[in-house]
Amino acid sequence: MDHLKEWIEPLLTENDCRLYELEWLTNQNPPLLRISIEKINGSVDLDTCALCSDVISTMLDKKDWYQKEYMLEVCSPGAERELKTDDQIQQAIGSYVHVKFINPKQGLDCVTGDLIEVNDTKILVSYREKTRVKSIEIDKDNIALIMTAVKL
Repeated sequence: MDHLKEWIEPLLTENDCRLYELEWLTNQNPPLLRISIEKINGSVDLDTCALCSDVISTMLDKKDWYQKEYMLEVCSPGAERELKTDDQIQQAIGSYVHVKFINPKQGLDCVTGDLIEVNDTKILVSYREKTRVKSIEIDKDNIALIMTAVKL
């Protein structure tokens, strides 16, 4: 999988995109190589997915990396997606997020708001409680789940 990432990331960069997640799903028949991408600005559209799919497919065919039949899917990670790595959390600064805590904090077991700041050990989220804007600092080791959210 590491060589796939090394091959794919430069192609995405050339198309103003970045790799969000790479999955090799062998429980499918045929196996599925799912590549979630987003543009550098965080958006993604169908045309971008199609373009990147063509470029990646051509490269994989040339490298003949897998000897059997498989499916390639290049897609958006979705509007509401789990942030699984520190890089993904860092790139989500300014985004609307939902955070579930392992242990409650300030009487809350989760919070939904704007991700304001991220450092090595903590994140800062600004949220609304009725008409007041508040902020909460959350230790990264107290995060059960962090994901982008859609503001309604």
